[in-house]
Formats: sequence, C-alpha cells, structure tokens
Amino acid sequence: MTSRSSLAMAGAIAATAILAACSGTPAPGASPGGPSAGVAPSQSVAGAAGANPPGDIPDNQAFVAFSPAGGGYSVKVPEGWSRASTGGTTSFTDKLNKVEVAAVAAPTQPTVASVSSTDVSSLKATVAKFAMGKVSVVARGGGSAILVTYQGGSAPAPLTGNIAGAALEA
Repeated sequence: MTSRSSLAMAGAIAATAILAACSGTPAPGASPGGPSAGVAPSQSVAGAAGANPPGDIPDNQAFVAFSPAGGGYSVKVPEGWSRASTGGTTSFTDKLNKVEVAAVAAPTQPTVASVSSTDVSSLKATVAKFAMGKVSVVARGGGSAILVTYQGGSAPAPLTGNIAGAALEA
C-alpha cells in the first residue's frame, strides 16, 4: 500500500508542477524569478505588449504627402523619416526601413510603323505558319489603338506533332 500511496503522491506533485508551469505562476518550491515567472506560455519576454519588433512601423505612425516637382503624382510617407534625392530618385529612410520613389519615363505611344517593325517580326519568329494580315489604327473609348491581324498555326498535336493552320506555306 505504501508504494501505491507514494505513486499517487508523486503524480499529484507532478500534476501541480505542470499546472503551475502552464499558468505562469511558479510551482511550489520553485524560485520566483525563474524563466516562467509572470509570463504566459503564449508570450515571450521580447514580444511583450507595447514593444514593436525591429523594423516594424507602429500603427499610430503619421504619414505626410510627398510630391516631386513636375512629377504629377504624390505618395504618403512616414512623418519624421529622412529624405535624400539623387537625380530622379528620392529615398526615405528610418533605422531599418527604406522607401524609394523613382521617376520613370512615360513609354512612347506605338505607331503603325513601330508595331510593323518590332512586334510583327517577333510574331513571325514565334508563331508557326504565320501569315500577315494588316496593321491599322482603330478608335476605342479610351483613345486610339494599333490592331494587328494575322493567322497562325495551332499548337502541335500531342500524338502526331502536326501543326494545323490556315496559312499557306510559300
């Protein structure tokens, strides 16, 4: 009987220690300054409430507008960050964070001649049984567009590898 009662006593002590460790309070006889003292299992000392990890922008950060001269746009950047400009690039930095705003040249609008010389030659090189239709300007709701019409072969058949197409080979 003494072995059963000592096993029951050991089980009760172990259960008390486990419950104490899970609750964040020191177990009876444990030092109050131990590693689990006052810290819940889902928290760590580094992630305590109110402390932001390195590089984190706080939720209450104020933002101010930045508009480059002649840029035609504006962005909001964190208030208090340092600003440096080099050429068409402006960077905003603070400790571990950096935001860069760079000027980009607007693309040139395509023309019938530019599409015929660049895009059509690219299509000829990549489309099987390519047959050129025409390149023209069409009106759309947002402005004009360049329309390229052509015919080409299908993807190769999985079994035979043949390419079906409406274009005639010369």
